[in-house]
Amino acid sequence: MINKVTFQLVQVALPVPLRKTFDYLVPSEETLNESWVGCRVRVPFGRREQVGVVLAIGTESSIDADKLKYITEKLDDSPVINKALLELGRWMAQFYLHPIGEVFATMLPTALRKGQAATLPDIEILEKRFSNSQELAQTLSNAKRQLALCNELDYTSVPLSQAKARYSSAVVKGLIEKGLAEVQLTSNKGIAAWPERLHIAAPMRANVEQSIAISAVNEASGFATFLLEGVTGSGKTEVYLQVIEPVLRRGRQVLILVPEIGLTPQTVARFEKRFGDIVGVMHSGLNDAQRLSVWQQAIANQVGIIIGTRSSIFTPMLTPGMIIVDEEHDESFKQQDKLKYHARDIAVYRAKQLNVPLIMGSATPSLETLCNAFSKKYHHLQLTERAASATMPAQMLLNITGQHLQYGIAPGLLDKMKVQLQQGNQVIVFVHRRGFAPALICHQCGHVETCIDCDNPYTVHKVTNNMQCHRCAQHKPIVQKCSQCGNTSLDTFGLGTEQIEQGLQALFPDYSCVRIDSDSTRGKNKLTNLLEQINRGEHQILIGTQILSKGHHFENVTMAVIVNADGALFSADFRAPEKLGQLITQLSGRAGRANKPGEVWLQTHQPQHPLLQDLVQNGFADYARTLLLEREHANLPPYQHQILLRAESAHVFLLNPFLDYAQGLLSQFAKLKMIGPLPCGIEKKQGRYRFMLIVQSTSRQYLHGAMQNALEALESHPNSPKIRWSIDVAPLDFT
Repeated sequence: MINKVTFQLVQVALPVPLRKTFDYLVPSEETLNESWVGCRVRVPFGRREQVGVVLAIGTESSIDADKLKYITEKLDDSPVINKALLELGRWMAQFYLHPIGEVFATMLPTALRKGQAATLPDIEILEKRFSNSQELAQTLSNAKRQLALCNELDYTSVPLSQAKARYSSAVVKGLIEKGLAEVQLTSNKGIAAWPERLHIAAPMRANVEQSIAISAVNEASGFATFLLEGVTGSGKTEVYLQVIEPVLRRGRQVLILVPEIGLTPQTVARFEKRFGDIVGVMHSGLNDAQRLSVWQQAIANQVGIIIGTRSSIFTPMLTPGMIIVDEEHDESFKQQDKLKYHARDIAVYRAKQLNVPLIMGSATPSLETLCNAFSKKYHHLQLTERAASATMPAQMLLNITGQHLQYGIAPGLLDKMKVQLQQGNQVIVFVHRRGFAPALICHQCGHVETCIDCDNPYTVHKVTNNMQCHRCAQHKPIVQKCSQCGNTSLDTFGLGTEQIEQGLQALFPDYSCVRIDSDSTRGKNKLTNLLEQINRGEHQILIGTQILSKGHHFENVTMAVIVNADGALFSADFRAPEKLGQLITQLSGRAGRANKPGEVWLQTHQPQHPLLQDLVQNGFADYARTLLLEREHANLPPYQHQILLRAESAHVFLLNPFLDYAQGLLSQFAKLKMIGPLPCGIEKKQGRYRFMLIVQSTSRQYLHGAMQNALEALESHPNSPKIRWSIDVAPLDFT
């Protein structure tokens, strides 16, 4: 019989990989009541201390009295996790089959996880030190970013952290050194609520399709989910702006999710131009203090619009009014480590919970979202034409079989590029791989220089004169002789962005080439600065990876070349055709966005492939519907639900017994289908082997119940503590 003891107790969720809460004693002099729920406490845990969240209070514990420990400190006077977020966290732990303590840790800003104060501190405010704003245009004629900041300061002060986040530290420092601005310390609590700072500029004139979409959203009362499917350049952002306006006029806040840090500056600028300085920004490019500041301002009603990437979905709002997920198809909304949540799916739950409208926009919606729209779970709004006078670019397939390519590009396309450049236009060249070349091969013995920890060829980076493994980031100087036979005749194999940039610069010496990939954009504001240079016309040839396809607006781009359109046609990943169609369509959307016609060329060895023909001839909307039919016939998502059980270890012999045991446990559930165990798409990474078991069912509830039933047995398996294993609900990545 369990011995019950009676004390002042709190149940605490701690950021540890254990599927339970922990009981801690509260000193008798403390007044324990329901106001503790949602507060953070610092507690002893093993040989260290942890910061956790109080989920419940009580007086009885099943733990022996002499084993219970007292909390070290209560960190908050009022809850940092409100009732709605507490409910969300509990649901996420159940839905994603994840330890509840790690769920709540994920929901909090990093600074709060570390125990920093949740209250609003005094902040530094940037204020103007000029009187005549008209003279600034001449004074700052060569410093447009400084001029833009001065124009903002002319009608309002700006928190220093926001100014640095939006304009860069260098811009702010430059104004201060010129005596045009100064920093003052002020109480954060004294900042006016955002409705007092709301300035609404006149909207653009909406076309017929935009007007229909705006009316449909505005007529919704309470929770409703809308899919805004609009071709690239159709004016989805203008729809967002116009549906947000009445929400803001009612004093309600709006949360906007964008997939990439690179999209944030242009989105913020557009919304600030329309609504004034009421925008808070949250993304991983900011430091912990900056992200915490926006989180605090959202609760204090000091920002009316919160724009951020994936983790912003957990931002608490004092007066929630609407949620928008832009580019909802983007895979960056799915977290791939620890708690593998999808921000788009969390947005649906939060919108229903808060009883507010949700808008999901994309030119290339995910098949899951399209399926929900076709089944009437979501309201389906369509924008089929580009805004203003812009027209859709022409998409063409180029058969490169037997052609002599120069830096991966056919001679005919090089001639077309030259014509476009001579007319003062810009050209995009897309390539899947960064670096100079994806492999270094010995011409004498055929040996490929390989990362031993990942069994993966090193990618050659000539800009930094090193070889790098793109799986584990291990790098070393480029070798001068073969490590196998000692011969010095080493050749690079394949093409990367560096080599194409180098080659095209040699072929077109009169024009400037710029490379946009994760190497060239590393560093604060680097991508923003490069995009501004492109829009100023400083570069004419843009070479890049997927970063180039992410919703950027380039008015002078009239031609896009996709070097290898065949890469995903024969992939083992069933989502590869969907990703290929989205990539090609999104990249095509960068061409011909203004009043100049655009053209997109897909280089391929398979011009008659039915997928490419369908995409080029009929467009993504028809292409996606074809893929949905294929998925339905193949019993694949979204018509079946999947859970991925992934296991990894440095000792491969430990993996199959564990996964075989899992398969045996789950085989007792008749309505489950299992694939595996089998190696992951990337079988080895950082010295660890990776295997997986895919479990699926037509019923999500049945699938979750079966996996929940198996968890305790899996945790007690002899190999469980010896390996690293995880559960991925609705997986997108099988590598």
